[in-house]
Amino acid sequence: MSWAPRAGLPIVEATTPPVLTLTGPLTRLRVTGLADDVRGLLEVTGAPVVVCDVAGMGPPSLLAVDLLARLQLAVRRAGGRIRLRAPDPALHALLDLVGLRFEVEGQAEEGEPPLGVEIEVEPGEAAR
Repeated sequence: MSWAPRAGLPIVEATTPPVLTLTGPLTRLRVTGLADDVRGLLEVTGAPVVVCDVAGMGPPSLLAVDLLARLQLAVRRAGGRIRLRAPDPALHALLDLVGLRFEVEGQAEEGEPPLGVEIEVEPGEAAR
């Protein structure tokens, strides 16, 4: 079977994950409402990842940890995952302390070296 090649570039759909911007101050009532929002966002867009912009969330607190844990649970139940954008280093440390792991924008994927890091080579070989 053969066909004539098409002119131009193939049609490719650009996919950008939806962004949920979290701002402070956080309250218990907002936490449950945001879990519903993120679940609805996944259903509407069909995206596998939701980016949570946490830059404006305020100082790290256990309420922030509770919110992110609930969001992560809601997204995982819907078959997706969360990626954090611009987390405060203190929030990142607090999440690590309680055992919650999140992808962070700009971090290397698991198993990949960070950008700008050369892979170790044998003596006498050129660096890659």
